Amino acid sequence: MGLFERDEALASLEGLLADAANGRGRVALVSGTVATGKSELLLTLTEKAIDLGALAITATGSRAERDLPLGVLSQLIHDAPLPAEERERALDLLHEGAAAAMSSERHEETLEHMDAQIVHTLCTVLLELSERYPLLIVVDDVQHADRASLICLAYLCRRVRFARVVALFGHADHGRYAETSFQTELLRQPHCRRIQLPLLSRSGVLELAAERLGRESADRFAAEWFLLSGGNPLLVVALTEDHEDAERAAGEPPASVVVGDRYGQAVLSCLHRAGPRMLHVARGLAVLGERAALDRLLDLSPGEVAQAVHALTVTGLLTREGFRHETARVAVLAEIAPEQRAELFHRAAELAHNGGAPAAVVAEYLLHAGQTTAPWVVPVLESAARQALREGLVEPAVAYLKLAWRACTDEQQRVKITTALVRAEWRINPSASTGHFPELTDAMHRGILRGYGAVVLAKALLWHGRFDDAQEVLDHVGDSGTDLDQEALAELLATRSWLRSAYPSFLAHLRRTKGDHGRVTISSVSANRRREAASALATVLTRGPDEDLMSAVERILRSSKLDETSLDTVESAVLALTYGGSADTAAPWCDLFIEEAVTRRAPSRQARLAAVRAEIAIRQGDMPGAERHARLALEIMPHTSWGVAVGGPLSTLVLAATAMGKFADVNDYLDQPVPDAMFQTRYGLHYLHARGRYSLATDHLRPALSDFELCGRLMEQWELDVPGLIPWRTDAAEVCLRMGRPGQARKLIDEQLARCGSNAPRVHGIAMRLLAATSELRHRPMLLRKAADLLQSSGSDRYELARALFDLTEAYHALGEYRRAGMIGRRASAVAQECEANSLIRALSRGTAVEEAHGKAVEGQEVTAILSEAERRVAALAAVGYTNREIASKLYVTVSTVEQHLTHSYRKLNITRRADLPASVELTNSVIA
Repeated sequence: MGLFERDEALASLEGLLADAANGRGRVALVSGTVATGKSELLLTLTEKAIDLGALAITATGSRAERDLPLGVLSQLIHDAPLPAEERERALDLLHEGAAAAMSSERHEETLEHMDAQIVHTLCTVLLELSERYPLLIVVDDVQHADRASLICLAYLCRRVRFARVVALFGHADHGRYAETSFQTELLRQPHCRRIQLPLLSRSGVLELAAERLGRESADRFAAEWFLLSGGNPLLVVALTEDHEDAERAAGEPPASVVVGDRYGQAVLSCLHRAGPRMLHVARGLAVLGERAALDRLLDLSPGEVAQAVHALTVTGLLTREGFRHETARVAVLAEIAPEQRAELFHRAAELAHNGGAPAAVVAEYLLHAGQTTAPWVVPVLESAARQALREGLVEPAVAYLKLAWRACTDEQQRVKITTALVRAEWRINPSASTGHFPELTDAMHRGILRGYGAVVLAKALLWHGRFDDAQEVLDHVGDSGTDLDQEALAELLATRSWLRSAYPSFLAHLRRTKGDHGRVTISSVSANRRREAASALATVLTRGPDEDLMSAVERILRSSKLDETSLDTVESAVLALTYGGSADTAAPWCDLFIEEAVTRRAPSRQARLAAVRAEIAIRQGDMPGAERHARLALEIMPHTSWGVAVGGPLSTLVLAATAMGKFADVNDYLDQPVPDAMFQTRYGLHYLHARGRYSLATDHLRPALSDFELCGRLMEQWELDVPGLIPWRTDAAEVCLRMGRPGQARKLIDEQLARCGSNAPRVHGIAMRLLAATSELRHRPMLLRKAADLLQSSGSDRYELARALFDLTEAYHALGEYRRAGMIGRRASAVAQECEANSLIRALSRGTAVEEAHGKAVEGQEVTAILSEAERRVAALAAVGYTNREIASKLYVTVSTVEQHLTHSYRKLNITRRADLPASVELTNSVIA
């Protein structure tokens, strides 16, 4: 990887070799932390030895061979070019010395000294070799050398001062090897020099990166690579290799720093080279995530931990906060054996719990530890799950609850955990909860699941269309009224209103309990809001909205957020505004909560709110927006996860696509299977309505009328027959008109108008448009203008407004009022384009062409064929901007005469103001004069 920032050290070593050639022996200790280039520096000098006129012999210490007596010295002897006789004598001495050392170990004796004669003779072999040519002795990783070899090398170093010998030793400057007796012995010698190799500086990292990748990439990323490596050359090289790997994979240079597998492997390489103690501490730090309590986790003294952490920091692996990148921590954790890793995490959890750490911290340790049976674990995991759900961390919460479920031995508590798990998994994907239904149903039969938990189960079963099972649960809840606590009774109140608006066919199965007849103390603010919102929606759908109710709903929304249990609250409140005729008010609220759902990473909540937002867009006449939101809802949450509620977004897609003339898309939507149980819910009403609108648009009138009438019968049966939900009568009336049944259509329209009152201007406007179609031609403009006014004041349903304006345009055409038809037609076209109502746009375009052709015919005629000469003169001057008084002055008539001529001209030209006078009325010379 190159000797960057090592030129001075190399020059110093070359100088020592020159001194030795002149008979001044030298010793050097090349020290530095792991991977700083000690070995490469020594290798470089070894390769240069021949050019410098010296002979190099080398050896390398190894942790695995530390117990092999004279192993390092044996490497030197074998590497030396000795005559056969001397080699044989030296080998005999090595054998004799090794045998003596091993004998001392067998007798548990400390090897402090060796036979002086053996040491002297072995060193003499090397000293005599230096008489023939300068000798370079290199021992790398000397800290791993065996004790016998170190005794011999120390003896040799004391005698090379006046020999042609340079003895170089690579020595680790970290961990347990930072200080050794051998190092101390060497540094006492006057001819010994210490050469320290530091980590690379910022500029050193830049140069190393530039050599490997080129100047451009180095300039862009060297600063970040320095921070990630601490200047450790091995880590820098690994980062450049990650960069190259990413470039090869993508076919282009990465736009940002890549920290990948090479970096993680380099970290592990550094740790293994650093030694067992530093590796052990690094693993503990990877588990614990902080330095506090490392000594207790690893059963080490604080001093040992501090020394190891300091060494790891000096090596460039750590900062004060911990590992320099999460990739390093992940790599260290991955290398630990599974059993050891689980044990470390479990001990970390115990330490954190005993130290009073937050439940979330303890739970994370437990999650990595896996299965555990300690009695304190379950409540900690439940607490952490509740906190995670409050913070929008749904996936960790689910993981905590699953672990708590496995660790729990109390059956009743386990059922409670399962109920919480159903609610948590619902935020991600409602279909994930179905696997828990058998356990909860069995618990209900055995009397373990009651009250609140049973209601949660019933609602989940209803969502998935399992109505028979849901009925059984609801009947069970009704039968156990005396056993219910206040929380369960409060949930029953909210559930009754929720069933009233979403599953009205099942309301009868939630019988009133004994405790429900009295006053229920709401257990929490959130439960109270949920009940109020559900009640408001039920009221809107059964009796219609009023001003006080809509104000109360907005107050609920202002005080709500998407915490653990509030989606039902938000959904009910927003739908109450929507069905209550306040779609424009509901839209920004819904957008706000959708954004919060995205932030909280709750996909099912985002999908459900997107479906509501699509319904709002339909009522605003925003067909492209409705299509976009409904598509998003079905993309975020799979079709199978919607259960019976799939009718919501699917119906919106059908309505929007039908209005935009995308009939091929509608066929695809209607081909998707839906649960039969959906038609027992509010979502089924929307589906019938949407399917009927499509049949009507494609001239399948009998199926359309059948869907509308079935929708109406169900709404009447369920007592949800309010205009704000679905105006089925106006749709049925439109079918009757197309079928040639004006009397039946008029009856339906009159019924719808009678139900509108003052709280449903949108539906009132739709009904007035159809009323015009059943009325005499001369009365239609008045009725259609009123319809347009109502639709504009109802929250701007642009699509229905465009339809009313289109009918008004047609009425004016039929009456021969072409200029009015043109003016209204242009406005209708502009509104239809906003909605992308392509069928209306095409029809309006044909009408505009007719109107323009007629207009040109009128304007192209001789003015004398329409206006008298006097009227033409007055009209010509008025068309170019003259006032009545100015015209009277020019034509020498009275102002009253001018006014009379203009009145007659307006009537003949079918206009009402001078701005509409045709530009083709020309001024004759006589007039100008």
